[in-house]
Amino acid sequence: MKKKVAIFDIDGTIFRSSLLIELIQAMISAKILPASVTKNYDKEYKAWLDRKGPYEKYINKVIFTFRKAVKGVDYKKFAAVTEQVARFHQNRVYSFTRDLIHDLKKRGYYLLAISHSPKEAVQAFGKGLGFDKIYGTIGEEDDKGRLTGKVLHEDFIFDKAKVLERAAEKENLTLGESVGVGDTESDIAFLKMVGRPICFNPNKKLYDYAKRAGWEIVVERKDVIYKI
Repeated sequence: MKKKVAIFDIDGTIFRSSLLIELIQAMISAKILPASVTKNYDKEYKAWLDRKGPYEKYINKVIFTFRKAVKGVDYKKFAAVTEQVARFHQNRVYSFTRDLIHDLKKRGYYLLAISHSPKEAVQAFGKGLGFDKIYGTIGEEDDKGRLTGKVLHEDFIFDKAKVLERAAEKENLTLGESVGVGDTESDIAFLKMVGRPICFNPNKKLYDYAKRAGWEIVVERKDVIYKI
């Protein structure tokens, strides 16, 4: 018998921040990366804080900076910090998605998480929430166990629809009564595949698409959860 599945993004959807951003800060604290690395995205960060620039531009610059900065970093040191970051932020989640995960788990749903943050961080973070399978980016290592800054299977992991198709086939999942939760336009492809797409705290592009498609839109602000 095929299992019902629920698919979640993690950063900004479950976790109330970005695991990658927190990971960079932790690596700076551990003196694995220099403090000056944040200067590479200061402009985009300030523009976002001042609501003069989109979050997507900021986070994309963070991703670019991270890949460049970790070149030559010892993988074991990197992995140790990611575990610490995941444990430290384990409970810093949104109430809506936390409770939805618990409800779906009780109802026998197979819980799947797809993230563009490093797999070491998302797997440690998602394990405590009861996820059955977690996909994240895999950093390439050289023959000395150092990160190269490249991401393996990048075309695959950055296409969440492809990931969902692969998981459904391997894990014998049905998309008929499936639930999907995302927060940006990059999630549209997999949200179109599920029975109940939920746009949680969506950005403008996802919000506009969801309104046209008649999808569920949920916003959590402080201690209030409401639907639009």
